[in-house]
Amino acid sequence: MKSIFHPSSERGHASFGWLDSHHSFSFGNWYNPEKTNFGALRVLNDDIVEPSMGFGTHPHQNMEIVSIPLYGELAHKDSTGTNGVIRTGDVQIMSAGSGIQHSEFNHSTEKKVNFLQIWILPKVGNITPRYDQKTFSEAARVNRFQTVVSPVDEDAIWINQDAYFSLATLEPGKELEYKVNSPNQGIYVFVISGKLEVEGNKLERRDAIGLWEKNEFKFQAEIKTEFLVIEVPLK
Repeated sequence: MKSIFHPSSERGHASFGWLDSHHSFSFGNWYNPEKTNFGALRVLNDDIVEPSMGFGTHPHQNMEIVSIPLYGELAHKDSTGTNGVIRTGDVQIMSAGSGIQHSEFNHSTEKKVNFLQIWILPKVGNITPRYDQKTFSEAARVNRFQTVVSPVDEDAIWINQDAYFSLATLEPGKELEYKVNSPNQGIYVFVISGKLEVEGNKLERRDAIGLWEKNEFKFQAEIKTEFLVIEVPLK
């Protein structure tokens, strides 16, 4: 087994007044040659947006973009005709494909929104742009993995890549085991809150670790812990 540890304290950071963003991988004006990607995982941004503020209309191409609100509500509008709100408990995906334009704003005039924005390199380029979102039961991920993004699972939202996103909430002392879907893939573990032990590595809030060259990985929570596992091709 091989691993790479990304402590929260070493993430990139950008603050623009209306936006407070931490980057697990090189993004914008922050560049770290050792943190450009983890296989097909290109971006993992932890964004906090002030009330009524957000990202104006801008383009994307050939990228699978996943948004996961941690608290608050995010208003989304794009050139496919989608105009809606992503709430806590929802997971959204947008295939930029041959080209798409979209905007994202905090839907609230009073409260901040915190969401994870994750970019995955696509399996097939220049597909027709598409959008999907789904609400997932938070209770259904307690002490078990809940697959929210998958190329094959009908209960999850579809992605144009051999990538799988799984959320879990582990109670203190509980354990979980994750089995990769392909031996050529690795997992990137991001701790949303709590304290987690992964294959002997201790992680705390917003820490992350990439693991590969093993088919099964064990997790144990020291306290109540929420975390995300992103499985991606490494080549």
